[in-house]
Amino acid sequence: MTSRIRTLAPVLTQVFAASLLLSACNQAEETPPLGTAQQMMAQEVQPTAEVFWQSVGSRSELIDGEPVFTEWQPETDPEWEEVRAAAVRLGELGEILMTPAYAEGRGDDWMAYSQGLVDVSAQAAQAAAAQDAEAVFEIGGTVYSVCSACHRMYPPEELPEGVTVDDVAQPRPNDDLTLGEYVGEVDDQ
Repeated sequence: MTSRIRTLAPVLTQVFAASLLLSACNQAEETPPLGTAQQMMAQEVQPTAEVFWQSVGSRSELIDGEPVFTEWQPETDPEWEEVRAAAVRLGELGEILMTPAYAEGRGDDWMAYSQGLVDVSAQAAQAAAAQDAEAVFEIGGTVYSVCSACHRMYPPEELPEGVTVDDVAQPRPNDDLTLGEYVGEVDDQ
């Protein structure tokens, strides 16, 4: 019997060590890697989305009393790569939002919105890789719609002074709507 214990001791030690490692991994996974959801949005998601959104656009303004229409888009391969990289990063951030560290305690909608960000970011990356300014602009609107829909369901915990939850959050008008239907409805308002 003693020899059997000696034979099993190394195996049991390895099993114990592996369970400790797995336990540590699970604990690390529950800790938000990029701060709270609000911190992640402010420090990661928003600046990354801005790179994508501001890459293509137009503006009409009066200069010295004359209307001036200006359009812009990336001109060089490195500029397009920066836009594509921002789109890829948004998808990565959507994946992170689906981890237990961010999703736990939130509704199923959280997962749907996060997956929506992943999906639209893949389209955004393809448009930027193709250097298709029109597609980047159009998909930028969809990225904005997904973000806005999520913010209506999950408003920030801390709001700037003078801003109320009613100013930034509008509950989904119908819980039976899919994310796509809701985003479409939001766009129509």
